Formats: sequence, structure tokens, C-alpha cells
Amino acid sequence: MGVDAHKETLGFQTEVKQLLNLMIHSLYSNKEIFLRELISNAADAADKLRFEALSDDALYEDDAELKIRVAFDEKARTITITDNGIGMNRQEVIDNIGTIARSGTKAFFGKLTGDQAKDSQLIGQFGVGFYSAFIVADKVTLKTRRAGLTPEHGVLWESGGEGEFSIETIEKPTRGTEITLHLREGEDEFLNGWRIRNVIRKYSDHINLPIVMNKEPVPDEDGKIDDSVIEDETVNKATALWTLSKNDITDDQYKEFYKQVAHDFEDPLSWSHNKVEGNTEYTSLLYIPSRAPFDLWDRDRMHGIKLYVKRVFIMEDSEQLMPRYLRFIRGVIDTNDLPLNVSREILQSSKVIDSIRTASVKKILSELSKMAKNEPEQYSKFWNEFGQVIKEGPGEDFANKETLAKLLRFATTESGSTEQTVSLEDYVGRMKDKQDKIYYITAESYAAAKNSPHLEVFRKKGIEVLLLTDRVDEWLVNSLTDFDGKHLQSVAKGDLDLGELEDEQEKKAHEEIEKNFEDLVERVKKSLDDKVKDVRITHRLTDSPACLVADNYDMSANLERMLKAAGQQVSGSKPILELNPEHPMVAKLKDESNDDKFGDWVSILFDQALLAEGGQLDDPASFVKKLNAMLLQQA
Repeated sequence: MGVDAHKETLGFQTEVKQLLNLMIHSLYSNKEIFLRELISNAADAADKLRFEALSDDALYEDDAELKIRVAFDEKARTITITDNGIGMNRQEVIDNIGTIARSGTKAFFGKLTGDQAKDSQLIGQFGVGFYSAFIVADKVTLKTRRAGLTPEHGVLWESGGEGEFSIETIEKPTRGTEITLHLREGEDEFLNGWRIRNVIRKYSDHINLPIVMNKEPVPDEDGKIDDSVIEDETVNKATALWTLSKNDITDDQYKEFYKQVAHDFEDPLSWSHNKVEGNTEYTSLLYIPSRAPFDLWDRDRMHGIKLYVKRVFIMEDSEQLMPRYLRFIRGVIDTNDLPLNVSREILQSSKVIDSIRTASVKKILSELSKMAKNEPEQYSKFWNEFGQVIKEGPGEDFANKETLAKLLRFATTESGSTEQTVSLEDYVGRMKDKQDKIYYITAESYAAAKNSPHLEVFRKKGIEVLLLTDRVDEWLVNSLTDFDGKHLQSVAKGDLDLGELEDEQEKKAHEEIEKNFEDLVERVKKSLDDKVKDVRITHRLTDSPACLVADNYDMSANLERMLKAAGQQVSGSKPILELNPEHPMVAKLKDESNDDKFGDWVSILFDQALLAEGGQLDDPASFVKKLNAMLLQQA
């Protein structure tokens, strides 16, 4: 059957043009990385073919020996990387090569600083390794055919990296992908067999399939070279790194394998390599990255762990292998205790997978615990990147809640900084004598938390309070209710009870004050009518006239605002208004006999309290009008 060429020229997305421009102007500090990226992509294509062929052996097309071939042509000034993996059809080429919107390019450019050294570190977070080819090439040609399609469904893609690419249908007898790089002037160092072999052994030595090159011809005794004899040689070890003994692997090899499996350009922060024998046999090599990926907050994307069975790639992105709060973990797990045709459905009910997951999670948490104890600066770096995700843990992983609680870090009223550096163990170790609760406040920002009127009595008594300002903190405190036998208590919820931190004399004085203000409380409650659940005298304030608190089991005002901002319908509970009996405004209110003035003053106090806790007024104009009138009366 003939081939319908169907050639068309298309334009790159604007973001891709920007990315190509960065590549062409040497964003990478190390140009040789392009070869690692293209070989890594080829290895992924072979893994995907192995997986799909488990259910359709015909995809091998009588060629089951998977490998990657690297060749160069000095005269043509080209390097060609060929694989016999899964290949692509026309639409997949357009989706995966012509556009990289799904790889988060817009987010990538939002993080660029203009400092090339810093910007180059971002590349690995955004899955754009293919475009590294344009570091050394002024034209890239790609030929591909997806396994299972007939030869006339081959695809030719070509671009000079300047804004457009062409794509046409061709005849391609073999499946897989062939990428040819037409080198720029000045890049001749990569037209050298020794140089290419050195790069492959440096970065891709442990790719789990052969990387093949033609042997360099050796002159005979007369100095002549016989070009008719061409032999292949495997350049890499072609041995899965995780199958080797830890004693036989260098740190550099671990780091390079991480970059291959994670498509990252930075070294990992830490790793754990374990071989488990017994009822369940498996090997795991798990990495903690040093930088958060751009899509860290996409909880539906589980793309960290690759599952192998008897060294055969089965699947990636398996949500059964790692909980969502550890979705940043990268690596491989290889087991002998699953069938080669295992499916995601089987994994969901597999006791083997449950056992592997449980042990793997404990290993990662143990690694983090050791880092927190022995390498606090390293752990601080980890926390700045992944702390908010770890805070999801106590609500998802009850079995490890205690371990996770010890890993948490917070800003507090004592730390004096927005940096989250204080552990719960630190907090408990600094607690006042007779203090039996861990106090916290949630707010939209550090400034709002730090300056909240709810903290006034705690400052007066020198009691430390956790300042929780991450969006996930509301989820955290609903699941982590105690630590080390101490209950976590919001300073903005319920009636203030400092327990034994208040002496009997203070408690009696409070009772006397409450009796003296009973009439005022009833009058204020009647004035506010249905705006509040209750009104009461408080002893938590020292400088502010009033504040709003939620009842013990009601939703916090901060959580209510977050849910509303997310578009959810929330029927929020009415707040409780607390009045400071020692404040001049409250004293003046107590003596006010004019009902209209009294109502205006009460309304202003309520609105002020609402604003102080980050709320929004229903009628700002009315508030301003009443406030101006009050100011004029005092003038």
C-alpha cells in the first residue's frame, strides 16, 4: 500500500519558542546532558513496549531484543539515537513533541529568574528533556512508528528550533523512534566515538537494556582499515542498578540513576536502597528529591515509582505503591512475587503490594527522621520544598501518625520568623509548668496570625502559640488532635481555659467581672440579634476591645473563608463575640444610655472584630459611616 505523505507545517506554542530559545543559548551548563536525556527517553519507550506487549505479544513484530543504538557521521555532522521501543503515531508526535503544555511550560516560565545558573536548575522539573537536543543541534529530525501499526503509518518530524516544525507521513519498516541531530558549528567534540562512549558510561551506564555502538575500526599491521567489517559493541553495563549490591555502587552512580529515573537535573537529597527477603521478596531504590516538581499540588498525579516484576517493567505512576502525601518520592520497586501480567485492578487487592507499600513508607519516614535528627540543615531544605505535602500525612496515614507528627515543623510566636523550624517536640520541651495543651492559631498569613487579638493573653503570660498559615493546616489540625499526651487547642475556638496556668485568685476575679457585666452582655446580644451565637466577657484580650471566636465544634472562620473561595457552598456557624471588660470602649459602652448610639457602637465593635480575624464586611459603607460619626462625636 502506498503512503499518503500528508505533510503539514505547524507552529510551536509561544512557550515552546521561549524554551527553545533558552536551550539554543546554552541554558544548560553541561551540554553533554542532551545525550543522557535522549537515551533516557528511548529507555522509557522500551519499558512501555514491554508493558503493552504483556497483553499483546504481536507488538514485538518478531523483534523482541530491545536495545538503543547510538551512531555518528563525521561527514554529515550528525548523531543518531535509535530505539525499537513503543514508538509514536502522528497524533502522539504532535501531542508529545509539538506541544509541551501538559509538561507545565507556563508554570516553568513563571519561575524563571533571569539568572541562567538558577534557571537551568528548573529544567528537570518540567519534563522537557527532548528539547535539550537543540543545545547542540540546529536541526532535529525524528522518524517514528508506533508498534502494531503497519509500515505506511510512519511519521517524520523535523524542526530547526526557530518556531515551526514540519510533520508528514512516511513509510517506516521498523517500529520505534530514530532521532537525528544535525550539529551546530563548534560542537564537533560530539563527533568522536571515545567522547560519546564516555558520556554514555558516565550518565547511562545502568540503563536496563543495551546501548549499542559500532566498534571503532582497528588498523591492521599495515595501518589499513577494513570498512567492510562492522561489529557492534554494548557500551553500557546494561544491568539494572537496583539489582547490584550497595557495596558495588558509588554515590555518583546512585545520583546519575536518579536523574535518569526522575528526569531531574539536580542531585537527590537522599536515597534508600533495600533488598528484602522472606515472605515477600523485593528490592526498592527510593529517592527523596532536592526540589519539588512543578505539579506537586496535583494530588491526582502519581508518577514517582516504577514497578518491575522479575526485572521486567510493568507500570509507572502506580498509586498503590506510595501514599499521596509521599507523591514526590521517585524510584523503582522490583519484586518476584507478582505475575508478569499484573494489572492495576489486581494491585488494588494485592497483599504483596500492601506489604511492600507499608515497608517502603516506613523506610522513607525513617530516612526523613534520621535526616531531621542528624542533618537539620538538610532537613530544613527538605521541609521548605515538601513540608506542606507532609502535613497531609496525619489525615491519610493513621498507622504512621506519631512518626509524621515528629516530622512536622511550624512557625511560632517564640521563633519570631516566618520560617517553619519548630517541631512539636521542641514546643512541648518549652511548655510552661502546668501547661497541658498545645496552643495554635490558623490564619491566611503569618502577619494575620502573629498580630491576632486572640494571642494577647498568651503573650502576656509568655505562652508559645503555633502560627499555622498554610492552607493544608486546617486539614492537619482536624486529624492531628494530640501529641505526646497534649491536646492541640485553637486559641480562637471555645471558651478560654488556661487550666492551672491561672491561679484561684485570677479565676475569682474573672467571675466577679462577669457578674458586673451581665447586663451589658444581654444588651449587646439583643442588639446584634441573629449575627452571633452568643456574647460573653473574655479574659483572652489585653489590648483589643473585642474578638470573635468559634464554638468548640464549629468550623473555624479561616476554613470557612477558604471553602467559600474554592466555590463551595458553606453554611457557616454564627460566631461568638467576646468583650474585653478592661478596654475603655467597652467601659464607655457599659455606660451608654442612648439606644441608637449603643447600637452603632456595638455594630462597630463587631465589624472591627470581624476585620481583625480576616473576615469581610457585608456592608462596608455602613461601617465607615458609623465609624466617622463616632469619631466626630469624640472630636
